[in-house]
Amino acid sequence: MITIVPPFTAESAAAKVRAAEEAWNTRDPERVALAYTLDSEWRNRTTFLKGRDEIQTFLKDKWSREHGYLLKKTLWAFTDNRIAVRFEYEWHDDGGQWFRSHGNEMWEFDEDGLMQKRFASINDEPIAEQARRLA
Repeated sequence: MITIVPPFTAESAAAKVRAAEEAWNTRDPERVALAYTLDSEWRNRTTFLKGRDEIQTFLKDKWSREHGYLLKKTLWAFTDNRIAVRFEYEWHDDGGQWFRSHGNEMWEFDEDGLMQKRFASINDEPIAEQARRLA
């Protein structure tokens, strides 16, 4: 596996976004958490996390509630060590209600290509199963 490190180009930033999308779609908290620094800072909606252990625990809980999770990320902008993405994902709860969650993330990376900061703003929209776009 090739590690994508800053400074980013349009090509490497897009590759970093694709790699993140692929990792998150595995729904494997251990794998996903490896992309973050040991002391990574997160804001996910109103939840604030610090470090891989908290991220891993958060993701385990998230994917125990969000069934059928499927994510699509799109590169929005980038600088030397920062990337902004737009995303949407679909999932359903224990009762079978489907949702489309969409929003934006701001990422900042260290020199080794690990994410040291992630700030996510997310909105959830209830949808009918027939309205799914990502299936």
